[in-house]
Amino acid sequence: MKIHLTINSELEETEIHIHAKEYTEQIERLMKQLQASQTTMLDGYFQQEIHMLKISDIYSIYAEGAKVFLQTEEQEFETKRKLYELEAQLAKDFARVSKSTLVNINKIASIQMGKIGTTELILENDVSVHVSRKYLKELKRHLGIGRDS
Repeated sequence: MKIHLTINSELEETEIHIHAKEYTEQIERLMKQLQASQTTMLDGYFQQEIHMLKISDIYSIYAEGAKVFLQTEEQEFETKRKLYELEAQLAKDFARVSKSTLVNINKIASIQMGKIGTTELILENDVSVHVSRKYLKELKRHLGIGRDS
């Protein structure tokens, strides 16, 4: 992969162009990382208030019915965004652990592997989150652990 940087003082904002022979998984990851690096805050709704939440303060994001919630240390906020949109936007810091849940990988305190193949994440706020088998391999890759890293 070649990387080129051109400094042009006439530009009003930074532009990133990706030229590739084909669309690959590596290109997709790169695009997600670039998009994620631009986001630092999310809007969360609690009662009649809109709160601007730092992404680093969010422990997990989960869907319940048609609603999506952002869980912080002290409370949960509803968001108007879809889970899949947040997954793409926050790919650098969040990993999907089940069909309805994303976790902030920087907030994982420990991983508990059960005897019957169950896996639980314990977050820094002592909340336990179940990891589906379907997403375990990708979670390990995201964390850089296991044989596939």
